[in-house]
Amino acid sequence: MSIIKRYRYIPDSEIEAKANNILKRMQETPKYIPKWPLDATRVAEFLGLDVVWDRIPPDAEGQIAARILPLEHLIEINEDILELPKGFEESTLAHELGHWELHIDQKTAGQFKELIKQGGKGEIDMQPFLCRAVSGQLQKMEWQAQRFASYLLMPDYILEQMAAEHDLTKWSHLYAMQKDLGVTITNLKVRLRQLNWIILPPGDNTIYLGKAAPIRKK
Repeated sequence: MSIIKRYRYIPDSEIEAKANNILKRMQETPKYIPKWPLDATRVAEFLGLDVVWDRIPPDAEGQIAARILPLEHLIEINEDILELPKGFEESTLAHELGHWELHIDQKTAGQFKELIKQGGKGEIDMQPFLCRAVSGQLQKMEWQAQRFASYLLMPDYILEQMAAEHDLTKWSHLYAMQKDLGVTITNLKVRLRQLNWIILPPGDNTIYLGKAAPIRKK
């Protein structure tokens, strides 16, 4: 038996609902009321997870961006990410939280942890969940985790509040939103395009409003 779930198709609506449920539960807990830019470390703490930044050496299959040790309730982030542009840190941690929520069998992890306390091991696979560039079904799991990160860091209701005060067709306004959200400009562009709030034609730096774009306050 493995603590890591086998890949299954998860609709975007289900992934978004999971992210929103966490934010809702945090909103109902005074100590953890979410504020933006969202501190993903506090989300991890709310979920009972520890987070450490450490040097994770590559293995035979290449670089490892992060890994989850389910039994320890621990997320390790490769400190090399700190050298990347601001916004990658929160996105990376939120991505790992997506794996925790979507791809780790938390019930089995809890049962196995209790079994170890009693001196047994059974037939459960204890390998950590590694996050790296992959292909096939593992790549689809990476896409799911990134969707989760997007929904967690940029929920609809926060984007709607910001869009009411900004012109989505101006890059300066998108960069202001990006800063307030604590994400990368690429994260924001992908999210706004997914919502059909903006259109960015290939090879054109002009931003157009999408059909679903919210009305901006005058």
